[in-house]
Amino acid sequence: MLNTLLVALALLLIFEGLGPMLFPNKWQKFIQQVAQQPLNQLRSMGGVMVVIGIVSLIYLL
Repeated sequence: MLNTLLVALALLLIFEGLGPMLFPNKWQKFIQQVAQQPLNQLRSMGGVMVVIGIVSLIYLL
């Protein structure tokens, strides 16, 4: 179980690191645009991502 979680964390870090590594200028502009969004919109986007993740886990397990 712990091994699976560590593999998942490693994959997350790999995928999250691809954007800044391959496209640093576009990534920086994207982060600036996200930072300018209203807090309620950011909270909603985060909630949607969490729900998608939970539903995905339910179907995968």
